[in-house]
Amino acid sequence: MRSHTAREGTAVPARREQNRLVAGVAGGIADQLGIPDLYVRAAFLVLALVWGLGIFLYLVLWALTLDRTARREPAPAADGERRAAYVLLFIGSLLLLRSLGIWSGDGWVWPGLALSFGIAFLMDRGDIDPRSAILGLFDPQSGRFRARTAIGIVLAVIGVSILANVAAPAVGTVLLAVLLTGVGMVVLFGPWVWKLVADLGAERRQRIRQEERADMAAHLHDSVLQTLALIQRTDDSRRMVTLARVQERELRRWLYDASPADGPELLSAALQEEADRVEHTFDVRVQLVTVGDRPVDDDVRAIIAATGESLNNAARHSGTDRISVYSEVGRDATDVWISDHGIGFDPTAVAGDRHGIAASILGRMESKGGTATISSAPGEGTEVHLYLGGEPR
Repeated sequence: MRSHTAREGTAVPARREQNRLVAGVAGGIADQLGIPDLYVRAAFLVLALVWGLGIFLYLVLWALTLDRTARREPAPAADGERRAAYVLLFIGSLLLLRSLGIWSGDGWVWPGLALSFGIAFLMDRGDIDPRSAILGLFDPQSGRFRARTAIGIVLAVIGVSILANVAAPAVGTVLLAVLLTGVGMVVLFGPWVWKLVADLGAERRQRIRQEERADMAAHLHDSVLQTLALIQRTDDSRRMVTLARVQERELRRWLYDASPADGPELLSAALQEEADRVEHTFDVRVQLVTVGDRPVDDDVRAIIAATGESLNNAARHSGTDRISVYSEVGRDATDVWISDHGIGFDPTAVAGDRHGIAASILGRMESKGGTATISSAPGEGTEVHLYLGGEPR
């Protein structure tokens, strides 16, 4: 058992089963060493520049761990001393390969080293998620991450500069000067710019809250407080209920209406205005239900006006304190029903000189290609059905 355990401890580390890019070899090594997998992948990339040595090592490790995958927890994060030891071992290995002649050239390996590990530094988000390390560079409160990001930028700048210097020495020198100056400006003025942007954002949010608070106070003063004052001055209980109901509806519409203030006028809003007008004028309750909606045009104005006249007639003559309005907008037609449970009447007995029904309801709908049907009988209430054909525009 002891010999088996010893062999188990010296075996090749298992490949990572999850969160892997290719075969999980780099992830398995990173979990075993307790370092982020970004740096292990960067090391393989650098070794790949040495005549493909990184690719060869990756394939060998993959072949040795074909039957070894694990979903285990990674080892505890390596401390600073262990990380420094890993860096020295890797650089020492590169120098050893260079002295043995297994080397593709300084112009490729060293710039690749700076670029690979510089990008790894920049991509290593650590525990500053969800904010990237580059944004952390500008945060005065995140010195540790700012320093790490600065190191990554410097390494990337050095790598790009060496590559440019190999291709064109003059261009490489200018590029190095420009990039180093830019990094210095960022490190010098970054915290001040970050604080300025944060202060401007806080001031803007505070101004928006103050404007919203002022808008709400003005609306409450103009509507709710005045309604409460009217309720205090009246002794009519029905009048109190009407005022409270209308004010509740208006306040709910103001709080929860999602339609834009500068958008087109809609049928539902126009019908609601007619219902509010009748409630205010005749002290009756109008219950409105709308299904679907459409913008107001000349044809729709006719059905709105006919609805208003029907509500006026019901409020004046039905003797009921409740009127129902149901509006439905379909693909090819718009229907509105106005009904009450009042005393009703005989439509055939209406005098010919009474134009409220003939002109304001029937004639108005017929002029726009619609119809108006009135169903009523004494003691059975009244229902007016307004129909307007045509697809809503």
